[in-house]
Amino acid sequence: MSAHAPDQPAPAPDTGTGSGPLERERAHLAASRAALRAMRRDVESLDISDVTTNWVNAQVLQGQIEARIKALADLSGTPLFFGRLDRLPDPEPVRYYIGRRHVHDADGDGDPMVVDWRAPVSQPFYRASRRDPQGVELRRRFGYTGGELTAYEDERLTDPAEPERASELLRREIERPRTGPMRDIVATIQPEQDEIVRTGADGTVCVQGAPGTGKTAVGLHRVAYLLYAHRERLARSGTLVIGPNRSFLRYIEQVLPALGELSVAQTTVDDLVAAATGIEVRGTDEAAAARIKGDARMAEVLRRAVRSGVTVPTEPCVVVRGSRRWRVPVHELAEIVRELLDRGIRHGAAREALPQRVAHAVLVRMERAGEAPDDRVQDAVARNPAVKALVRAVWPEVDPARLVLRLLSDADFLAECSAGILTDEERETIRWARPPRGVKSAKWSAADAVLVDEAADLVRRTPSLGHVVLDEAQDLSPMQYRAVGRRCSTGSATVLGDLAQGTTPWATAAWAEALSHLGKPDAAVEELTRGFRVPREVIAYASRLLPRIAPGLAEATSVRDAPGSLRVRAVAAAELDGAVVAACREALGREGSVGLIAADARVPALAAALDAAGQAYVSPGTEADAGARLTLVPATLAKGLEYDHVVLDEPAAVVAGEPDERTGLRRLYVALTRAVSGLAVVHAAPLPRPLNGPPAGR
Repeated sequence: MSAHAPDQPAPAPDTGTGSGPLERERAHLAASRAALRAMRRDVESLDISDVTTNWVNAQVLQGQIEARIKALADLSGTPLFFGRLDRLPDPEPVRYYIGRRHVHDADGDGDPMVVDWRAPVSQPFYRASRRDPQGVELRRRFGYTGGELTAYEDERLTDPAEPERASELLRREIERPRTGPMRDIVATIQPEQDEIVRTGADGTVCVQGAPGTGKTAVGLHRVAYLLYAHRERLARSGTLVIGPNRSFLRYIEQVLPALGELSVAQTTVDDLVAAATGIEVRGTDEAAAARIKGDARMAEVLRRAVRSGVTVPTEPCVVVRGSRRWRVPVHELAEIVRELLDRGIRHGAAREALPQRVAHAVLVRMERAGEAPDDRVQDAVARNPAVKALVRAVWPEVDPARLVLRLLSDADFLAECSAGILTDEERETIRWARPPRGVKSAKWSAADAVLVDEAADLVRRTPSLGHVVLDEAQDLSPMQYRAVGRRCSTGSATVLGDLAQGTTPWATAAWAEALSHLGKPDAAVEELTRGFRVPREVIAYASRLLPRIAPGLAEATSVRDAPGSLRVRAVAAAELDGAVVAACREALGREGSVGLIAADARVPALAAALDAAGQAYVSPGTEADAGARLTLVPATLAKGLEYDHVVLDEPAAVVAGEPDERTGLRRLYVALTRAVSGLAVVHAAPLPRPLNGPPAGR
């Protein structure tokens, strides 16, 4: 492998003319940008009046054109292509430039100038090796400064004489300082990541990923790939990204647009169920209550509650039509009701089917009497006052929110619906001590909203999307998994998480159990353990916690060796705040973003210390810039975020901020693994005992 920059001698040119390879690549970049601008002008010049006269169709078409124009924007600071493949002669040599989007020669014969990274011909860029060249003679990576092409690096996969080395440009791209939101990894996708990204749309994949392995980026790139490979199908059914909190969503929100995908919705589980149910979450649960409400057993409790109002008829149904009276006896009505119950169909669908079934029984009697009724007669009978009265009496409507309110307020009703499922102690734990007057005045918790969502699905089927990405999934309760699973019941999912980072009292213990609650028990589980983001010294230090927090997981490794990336400093308690501010300023003396992570209870004191020192900072979810590269991060919001340099305040306080030691150590594990280039740990209290032991696995 050979690397070249403007101040280095370039090898002899292999094809073409010009002063050297780098200049020719820059010329191709300029020509590609010009072609992209021409493609955009072509779309901007479209006149929809020539193809449609219908106002609705015109609005739809205009929206599609505007989306296409936006997708063809030339982002000056983003490389248009990042790699090149030279294929072996078969029968002629072929060259492909690999980039974030397809660009073709708009003024010529339409030949591709840049190939979309998701296209099948691009796959060898990520997977070809000397052992398996996949028909590639040369793989070239490009280095950029801003939008300017400044270097290239060649790898001749069919030359046995060339020594195999790690890519220096790849390392630089991974380590490139970052500020602001998360960026895509399209130029640095590794073979094991690419295999997951290109998994088909019909399969659900669960990715167990250690810190720094790129699991979030892999999930987002898989959505982009699926939209490329199955665009028409997913455009109809929809896609959704679900993250742990809004700060995290703001952090990742630019990844898909950078890849040309502008229509993927992003939300949290809490916002998802709130939007679906109309429930405003204004209350919180104690951990014990939240754990029970999130238990999968509550699904059966709710099923019983929904069906509790259904009764067996005790009187016949008499339908009067003209001068005739048609009588359906009690035993036949009871049989119809029992059959609908036994079929297990949703409450609302069964309630709609009941009058039609009764009407059919009436039509059978009409036919026996010599009449010839048709479908219109059956519909009329189903709307007959006697039939409607029967339906109201034996199969009443269910309001999901009112049902859950009754369940959590009425001790007798809760006992009836949970008999043999919950214990008396569990029922008392989740029951509201002071029942609210109504749905609007109730102080619903996030767990309550999920129960309402479950009840709503028992009444009416929740529409399914084509694909759902669920990130930080290890923190979901079984009932939350069910809520997400309903949204992809006929589609597929990408489940992302790390069991070692589970920080809720109901955190996932095993992926097989979680996938069963999701409704995807046959999903493939892939494990990513090779890290690219966190330096080796830092991940080894954090991995000392693994035997205590997730003993069954393999220890993460890192491809990046960065001596001096970890510093642990003990100070006196009175000096702690000042030492933390000093560590932040030292980190700000280096290039890139800085995150100060602290226990939630410590954030106000640290904010005051930073203000007193005149040090600018922002909160998570607020985009950092050159004037404020420091983000003050509560430990509970650190999950999924990353910074070039991290200052971790008082690890013992992070652990103490959680309800139990294991959860606290998991929260600490998260905080320790947010750094890309350097981690400084500043503490006054003794470090948690596992950090003082030998590295995990040694």
